This record gives sequence, C-alpha cells and structure tokens, in this order.
Amino acid sequence: MDRIARALADLGAPARLAAAVAAGAVSALALAPLGLFPVLWVTVPVFVWLLDGAVAAAGPRPGRRFRAGVVLGWSFGFGYFLAGLWWIGAAFLVDGDQFAALLPLAVTVLPAGLALFWGLAGGAAALLWQDGWPRIVAFAAAFAAAEWLRGHVLTGFPWNAFGYTLAPVPVMMQSAAVVGLWGLTLAAFIIFAAPAALAPRAGRRGGGAFVAVAALLLAVHLGYGLVRLAGAAPDDGGTPLRIVQPSLDQSEKWQAANEDEIVARYLELSARPGPDGRALAAGTVLIWPESAFPFLLSERPDVLEAIADLLPAGAALVTGAVRAANPSDPRGAAFNSVLIVDDAGTVAAAYDKVHLVPFGEYLPFRALFDALGIRQLVALPEGFTPGAARMMLTLPGAPSFAPLICYEIIFPGEAVPPGPRPGWILNLTNDAWFGATPGPYQHFLQSRVRAVETGLPVVRAANSGISAIVDPYGRVRAHLRLGVAAALEGNLPAVAALTPYTRLGDVIFALFLLLCVGVAAAAARRRGGALA
Repeated sequence: MDRIARALADLGAPARLAAAVAAGAVSALALAPLGLFPVLWVTVPVFVWLLDGAVAAAGPRPGRRFRAGVVLGWSFGFGYFLAGLWWIGAAFLVDGDQFAALLPLAVTVLPAGLALFWGLAGGAAALLWQDGWPRIVAFAAAFAAAEWLRGHVLTGFPWNAFGYTLAPVPVMMQSAAVVGLWGLTLAAFIIFAAPAALAPRAGRRGGGAFVAVAALLLAVHLGYGLVRLAGAAPDDGGTPLRIVQPSLDQSEKWQAANEDEIVARYLELSARPGPDGRALAAGTVLIWPESAFPFLLSERPDVLEAIADLLPAGAALVTGAVRAANPSDPRGAAFNSVLIVDDAGTVAAAYDKVHLVPFGEYLPFRALFDALGIRQLVALPEGFTPGAARMMLTLPGAPSFAPLICYEIIFPGEAVPPGPRPGWILNLTNDAWFGATPGPYQHFLQSRVRAVETGLPVVRAANSGISAIVDPYGRVRAHLRLGVAAALEGNLPAVAALTPYTRLGDVIFALFLLLCVGVAAAAARRRGGALA
C-alpha cells in the first residue's frame, strides 16, 4: 500500500489530474442502481494520495496549496458527477429537433458546475493538510461541508449527494433517521477515506487507530440499522391505495392528438380489477402521476365527469396536473400542481409545486437565455410559476399527506411542511424524460431515504416508473418496475415514531462537522507544517 500511495503522490500534474478524474468516475459505481459502495475503499484513498502529492508539490505557501487543492478537487468531482449524471442528456432527445444540439453542453456543463463545490473543498482541505490521519479528518469535513453547500446554494441540487453511497439498502439507511443525509455524507467520507491513513507519506503514527475508529463508525451505522429494523412495529395495513403507472412515452405525452387516448389509458388502468378481482373499492385513494393530462383539466368537464363515474362513493383521485392561475386566461401563469378530485368530479384541493427545476420548468436569468435562443424543456412560453408555500392536503377517510412533485423530494429537511405532522408523503413524478437510465433509480433511492429521515411512509407515482409504496424504514412494500404500464395495489403503511432528524434537523451534522474542523485545525497548529 505504501508503494501505491507513493507512486500516486509522485505523479506529475497532468497525470495526477487524469487519475483524479478517473477515480471520481469509478466512484459513481457506488450510486444507484448498482450501489457498489466497496469500490470507494479504493477510489477515495486514491484521491487522498493524489492530494498528498498536490499539496507536497505546492509547498508551504497557502495560496499555492489552495489552488492545487481546488484543481484536484474539481477534477475528482467532475469525474464523479459526469459518470453519475450523464443520463440527464436523455431529456434533450425528447424534443431532439430543438434541444439535441445542447446535449453535449448539458452533459458536461452541469458536472463541471457541481464540481466547483468539490474544488472549493479540495482547496479548504489543502490548507489544513497534515501528515497521517488528521488529513483524513480535514478531507472529510471539507467535502461534507461542500456537499451541504451544493444542496443549498442557488436553490440547491443535492442529487447523488455522497451520503447516498452509505445507504444502498434499508439496513444502511436507518442512521438517516438521526443524522440525516448530510450526517451520512460526513460519515461516508471518513469511512471510505480511512484506508489512506495506513499509508501516509510522512509516517504511520495513529493510522491503525484511526482505521479502527472508522471501522467502529461503520459498525455502529450497521448495528443501529439492524436494531431499528428489528424494533419496527408490524404494519396493520391502512388506507387502500391504487397507483396508476401509464408508462406514456414522453415524446407523445403532450401531443394534442393523443389527449383522448391518454385519458382512456388512465381510466382503463384505474378500473382494471386488482389481484382480488375487484375494481376500485370505497375509500380507495387513486393516484395518478405528475402532469397526467396534456391539457388543463378545468377545460375538460367531460374528463372530470368520467373521473366521477370511475370513483365509487368515498374514493378520491390524487393527480398531477397543470393548473392555470386564472382558468379564464389559460395563457397566463401556470402551476405544476397536485389536485384532489372527489367522487363528484370536483377539484377539492390543490398544491402548487414550490421548488421548480431550473432550465426544466423555468429559465433563471431569463433575459440572457432568451437572447441566446434557449428556453426551458417544458413547452410553456413563460415556464411554470412557483407555488406560494409547501402545505399538507387532506382526504376524506385517510391521513393528511405532504405532496412533493418530482425532485422536491430530494431536499433533506424540506420534505414535510411546518405544522402538524402528516401521515405520509406523496411523490408524484414523471421520470419518462430520462428513459431506462440510472436517473429513475437514483430518484427512487433518494425518496426512500426521505422516508427514513421523516419516519413517514412515502407513496410514489411515476409515469414510467418506479412507482412504489415505501414504509417509514425505507423498505419497499410494493412497486412497479421501470417501463411497465400497470396499476399497483397496496395499503398505506403506518407512521414510525418521530425521528431525531425531524426534531433537530441538521444540528447533529453541524456539531460533528465542527468537531472534525476543530480536530483538523488543532492538528495543523500542533504539527505546524504541511506534508514534505
């Protein structure tokens, strides 16, 4: 191991940067759908050893060390985000005649921008870099802080946050109930970087003890998961649900000529007899995915009437739909909404999406991009308007729920609105934009971790999949595979106890982050020098 560490640290600058990009790209194998997290015990130490070389080559001057860390951190991040997010390019092929030319730009610019956060982390870590295990603490603190910033700056984009690599299966998700995604992220950087402490460039003092501490951290993480799952109360079955997954092709979904065929598919799948041979039963919550209709529902009273005929007494439809702020002016402001339609065919309540997707649902810096001839992917002249606030919706005979549309569910701490605790989270989405790529699997994993963080079941309706019922422990009770057109039957799982993360938010993460920064800073003062 010493020989490998020294060889990597002694690479010249071009080879060092290429190796960092490659290590970052291989690290993406730890993300969904593969979840090959053991690869990180190779790639992350490689990155640490590359940083050893970059800091040593930069010498003791802080400015040079910071720049060296920034360049190397950006390189590793670019590889990680490029390999983890390449599938976003599929959305630019849906309307290929308008957007295909932008595909190379989108596939590379987004990873390059996200990698700036990791570049900043590399620079910060380099300023505190020391020989031996303290550099691992500085590394983990800097990169965990950068990931938190990535999840918040400019509306945030925490997709594929590094903490998800430590939560591929339910037993490894449970710590999120205490420390949340960002706490998992800090733990993941410590655990996966730990082997680098066994081959320090300047001595081996404390390396074995640090690895033992990291191994203990992993054992606590796994042990807590086993104990929490063993103590999960048996589920007695709640409100009956029917989730419709129509698997409509995105290129045909918004064509006016397909309106009646699309409605007919939803109605047929909704009325199809379930496993018990029955159609919709009284009290069932029927769920359709995001933007189910290629029209404004207020303009089609015949569709509302057909929905009323479909629903038995006491049942309700919860559906995604585009909603006009002023129904008499359909060309005015429009919202991406969740609507509740009762058994009389009346729209009884609505939630308007608050956290819109930049470039997908609206254009930031609109004047600039209009001048360049670039518009958002959704074919609305002015894009969607954000809703006023997150809110809960209520249904007759069922627990209230927190609606989240598409990627709103990827934001830790924002899944549940302030006020009384809901009984479940509903995530309506349309991942058909991304086809059979890793994107829908990554989205699904993130929704499962939200269930663990909040202690609430998550019900997910996706146009092309993955639709599912997830219990408060992240376990999938029922699901429909990607690309399948079908209806999913199941019951709403019971809630779990209020989690520490729900009570405290990111306080525990912040305390551990400050502890790591303090340890790294104290080691820097005590040893008084960078790596030789």
